[in-house]
Amino acid sequence: MTFEETYLNDNILDALYDMHFEEMTPIQEKCIPQILDGHDVLGVAQTGTGKTAAYLLPILSMLDDGNYPEDAINCVVMAPTRELAQQIDQAMEGFSYYLPNVSSIAVYGGNDGGRFDQELKSLRGGAPVVIATPGRLLSHLKVGNLNLARTSFFVLDEADRMLDMGFIDDILQITKLLPQDCQKVMFSATMPSKVRELAVSLLHNPVEVKLKVSRPADKILQQAYVCYDPQKLKIIDHLFKNGDLKRVIIFCGKKDRVKDIDRQLRRLKINCAPMHSDLSQQERDEVMYRFKAGMVDVLVATDIVSRGIDIDDIRIVINFDVPHDAEDYVHRIGRTARADRDGQAITFVNERDVQRFMQIERFLGKEVEKLPLPEGVGEGPAYQSDGKEKKASGRSSHCGGKGRGRGGHGRGRKDKGRDGKKKQAPES
Repeated sequence: MTFEETYLNDNILDALYDMHFEEMTPIQEKCIPQILDGHDVLGVAQTGTGKTAAYLLPILSMLDDGNYPEDAINCVVMAPTRELAQQIDQAMEGFSYYLPNVSSIAVYGGNDGGRFDQELKSLRGGAPVVIATPGRLLSHLKVGNLNLARTSFFVLDEADRMLDMGFIDDILQITKLLPQDCQKVMFSATMPSKVRELAVSLLHNPVEVKLKVSRPADKILQQAYVCYDPQKLKIIDHLFKNGDLKRVIIFCGKKDRVKDIDRQLRRLKINCAPMHSDLSQQERDEVMYRFKAGMVDVLVATDIVSRGIDIDDIRIVINFDVPHDAEDYVHRIGRTARADRDGQAITFVNERDVQRFMQIERFLGKEVEKLPLPEGVGEGPAYQSDGKEKKASGRSSHCGGKGRGRGGHGRGRKDKGRDGKKKQAPES
C-alpha cells in the first residue's frame, strides 16, 4: 500500500515524495488510517519497522489541516532517552518540510542552562510538537513552563523501555494533565503485563496493532551454557582468558545484578562499564561514548540498551540470564551481526530458566547449541529436550565461533526529480 492511498494531506505527501518514500511498512499501513480516523492506538512493533513515521505522519497531517490552537502544545511525544528524542526530532524535520506552521522542539536532560533557556522560550511560545524525555518534561511542568490542558495528541514511544527505566510515576503525573479528549498513541516493542496495565489505564478503546516478531539474523551464531548461577562468572573468566574479547555486551535482567557483575568483572581485570537506570543521563552518555570509542571492552547492561542504540561492531552478546520472552531475546542478540558483520550470542541457562529458554527455542524453530562447560567448572543442571535429559559438562573451546483513496492529486510532484524507486519510510 502506498502513502497516496491514505488521507495524508498533500504537504505531507510532497515531503515523502522528495524523500523517495512511497510504499508503507506494515506498521504504517495498519496505524496511519486508524490515527487519521481519531482512534487511540496500541502498537506492538520492533525497532526498525517504521513506527516513528506511523504516528508522526498522521498527526502532522492533521495539525497542518488546521483547527488547532496556535498558542498551545498540540502534540507531546514521550521518548525514554535523549538519543531517541533526537532521532524523532530529526524525522520530524524531514516529514514537516512543507509545513511552515508545524514545528517541534526536543526537550531532554543532560544539558547546560543555555539549552534549558532555549527550551523555555520555545515552550512558552507554544511549540506545536514537543518531543521529550519524561524527567525533563516534568521539570518544565512543575515550574509552569508549559500547559498541556489543550494538547490534542499524546504519543508514548517505547513504553516497555520507559517502565524498565523507572519512568512510570513520571508518565502517570504527565498524563493526568492531559484533557479527556486527547488522542493517545502508545508503542512498545514487547507487551509484558506492566505495559498492558499502563495501556488499559491510558488508552480509550484502542485499536491494537501487533506485528509478528522477526527471528534473529542468520549471521548470529547462537549458543548456550546450561549452568548454575555460581558457574556463570567462571565461564566468563574462561571465555576472556581464551580469547582477546572486545566489543562485548553482557545483558542482565536487573540493575542490581548489573552492578554486582560489573564489580566482579573488574576483579577479574576485565575492562568493563555498567549501564543501568540508576545512572544519570550524563553518566549514560559518558559510558556509551567510552564504549563506542573502544575505551571500554565490555558493557554490562540492563535492557535499556537492547533497543534503540545503534552500535554496528558488537562481536558478542552474552545473556547472563535468560530474557523474559522471545521478543526480549531477539532485541538483545540483535545488537550483534549488524551491518553485514558476523556475530555471536551466548546465553547462560540456569535450572530455573530451562523451560523459558525452551520456549525461546520453539519461537526460533530450532534448538540452540549447548556448549560443554569449561574444564574445572563442574557439572551443570539437566536440560530436558524432547523428553530426554542432558547434562552440561566437559570442556569447551573459547568464544569466537563462526560465526481512504486519494487518486491522482499530484500537485506538480513529478517536477521534483522522481527517480521511480520505491522505498519505505524509515524507523528514525
